[in-house]
Amino acid sequence: MFVKLKQGFLTRTIGDTKISFAADDSTFGGMVRSNETAAFVVDRLRRETTPESIIADMYAEGDASIGVVSADVERILNFLRGIGALDE
Repeated sequence: MFVKLKQGFLTRTIGDTKISFAADDSTFGGMVRSNETAAFVVDRLRRETTPESIIADMYAEGDASIGVVSADVERILNFLRGIGALDE
């Protein structure tokens, strides 16, 4: 399954480690502040990808177990689905 951030959702960096993404969309019109993990996922979603690819990239760059990385990515993707931010 391929996923991508919807075109109407924008990202902005706040400081060194925070990122916000906002939407001017009928589904969700607001701003969400996130942590480095969510920023990593959102960055990968700027282009079409798969959850498995995001998990592999995050695991390769970090020091968390594959189980923790998988759970974090799935939680973030589910949140983004909930606010209508993903094209799937």
